[in-house]
Amino acid sequence: MAAYITGSIGLAPSANIGDSKALFEPIHGAAFDIAGKGIANPTAMILSVAWMLRWYGERIGDAGGYVRAGQVIEDAVINALSLGIHTPDLGGDYTTESFTAEVIKRLAQ
Repeated sequence: MAAYITGSIGLAPSANIGDSKALFEPIHGAAFDIAGKGIANPTAMILSVAWMLRWYGERIGDAGGYVRAGQVIEDAVINALSLGIHTPDLGGDYTTESFTAEVIKRLAQ
Protein backbone atom coordinates (compact mmCIF):
# COMPACT_ATOMS: atom_id res chain seq x y z
CA MET A 1 0.00 0.00 0.00
CA ALA A 2 2.77 2.44 0.89
CA ALA A 3 4.48 1.88 -2.46
CA TYR A 4 1.26 2.60 -4.32
CA ILE A 5 0.72 5.82 -2.36
CA THR A 6 4.24 7.03 -3.22
CA GLY A 7 3.38 6.86 -6.89
CA SER A 8 4.60 3.50 -8.11
CA ILE A 9 5.13 -0.02 -6.89
CA GLY A 10 8.29 0.18 -9.00
CA LEU A 11 9.83 2.16 -6.14
CA ALA A 12 9.54 -0.46 -3.40
CA PRO A 13 12.28 -2.95 -2.60
CA SER A 14 11.66 -5.76 -0.12
CA ALA A 15 13.61 -8.12 2.08
CA ASN A 16 12.71 -11.43 3.69
CA ILE A 17 15.37 -11.95 6.34
CA GLY A 18 15.83 -15.12 8.35
CA ASP A 19 18.40 -16.18 10.90
CA SER A 20 21.05 -17.11 8.35
CA LYS A 21 19.68 -16.31 4.90
CA ALA A 22 17.82 -13.50 3.20
CA LEU A 23 15.97 -12.83 -0.05
CA PHE A 24 15.86 -9.37 -1.61
CA GLU A 25 13.49 -8.44 -4.44
CA PRO A 26 11.14 -5.75 -5.71
CA ILE A 27 7.66 -6.10 -4.23
CA HIS A 28 5.90 -6.05 -7.59
CA GLY A 29 5.13 -9.03 -9.74
CA ALA A 30 4.83 -9.42 -13.48
CA ALA A 31 3.72 -6.50 -15.61
CA PHE A 32 2.72 -8.14 -18.86
CA ASP A 33 1.25 -4.92 -20.21
CA ILE A 34 4.68 -3.27 -20.36
CA ALA A 35 6.85 -6.34 -21.03
CA GLY A 36 9.45 -5.70 -23.72
CA LYS A 37 8.71 -1.98 -23.94
CA GLY A 38 11.71 -0.85 -21.88
CA ILE A 39 9.62 1.32 -19.59
CA ALA A 40 9.62 -0.65 -16.35
CA ASN A 41 10.84 1.27 -13.32
CA PRO A 42 14.08 -0.42 -12.13
CA THR A 43 14.25 1.50 -8.84
CA ALA A 44 12.95 -1.32 -6.65
CA MET A 45 15.36 -3.82 -8.16
CA ILE A 46 18.32 -1.48 -7.73
CA LEU A 47 17.36 -0.69 -4.13
CA SER A 48 16.91 -4.39 -3.39
CA VAL A 49 20.54 -4.87 -4.40
CA ALA A 50 21.57 -2.00 -2.12
CA TRP A 51 19.72 -3.60 0.81
CA MET A 52 21.35 -6.96 0.05
CA LEU A 53 24.82 -5.44 0.10
CA ARG A 54 24.12 -3.75 3.42
CA TRP A 55 22.72 -6.92 4.96
CA TYR A 56 25.70 -8.97 3.79
CA GLY A 57 28.18 -6.36 4.98
CA GLU A 58 26.59 -6.24 8.41
CA ARG A 59 26.73 -10.06 8.60
CA ILE A 60 30.42 -10.33 7.80
CA GLY A 61 31.65 -7.26 9.65
CA ASP A 62 31.86 -5.26 6.42
CA ALA A 63 35.39 -6.29 5.55
CA GLY A 64 34.66 -5.66 1.88
CA GLY A 65 32.87 -2.32 2.19
CA TYR A 66 29.48 -3.80 1.31
CA VAL A 67 27.55 -1.49 3.65
CA ARG A 68 29.12 1.57 2.05
CA ALA A 69 28.48 0.19 -1.43
CA GLY A 70 24.80 -0.26 -0.57
CA GLN A 71 24.62 3.31 0.68
CA VAL A 72 26.32 4.66 -2.45
CA ILE A 73 23.78 2.86 -4.64
CA GLU A 74 20.84 4.15 -2.61
CA ASP A 75 22.23 7.70 -2.70
CA ALA A 76 22.62 7.50 -6.50
CA VAL A 77 18.99 6.42 -6.90
CA ILE A 78 17.72 9.16 -4.60
CA ASN A 79 19.81 11.75 -6.42
CA ALA A 80 18.49 10.70 -9.83
CA LEU A 81 14.87 10.73 -8.66
CA SER A 82 15.27 14.08 -6.92
CA LEU A 83 16.53 15.59 -10.19
CA GLY A 84 13.36 14.54 -12.00
CA ILE A 85 14.83 11.51 -13.71
CA HIS A 86 11.65 9.44 -13.84
CA THR A 87 10.27 6.49 -15.74
CA PRO A 88 6.77 6.72 -17.27
CA ASP A 89 5.03 5.34 -14.15
CA LEU A 90 6.23 8.49 -12.36
CA GLY A 91 5.31 10.83 -15.19
CA GLY A 92 8.73 10.88 -16.85
CA ASP A 93 10.10 9.75 -20.17
CA TYR A 94 13.19 7.81 -19.11
CA THR A 95 13.33 4.19 -20.20
CA THR A 96 14.44 1.38 -17.93
CA GLU A 97 17.86 1.53 -19.55
CA SER A 98 18.27 5.32 -19.55
CA PHE A 99 17.15 5.58 -15.91
CA THR A 100 19.66 2.89 -14.95
CA ALA A 101 22.40 4.69 -16.88
CA GLU A 102 21.64 7.88 -14.95
CA VAL A 103 21.92 6.02 -11.65
CA ILE A 104 25.21 4.45 -12.74
CA LYS A 105 26.59 7.90 -13.65
CA ARG A 106 25.88 9.00 -10.09
CA LEU A 107 27.71 6.10 -8.47
CA ALA A 108 31.04 7.83 -9.04
CA GLN A 109 29.95 11.25 -7.76
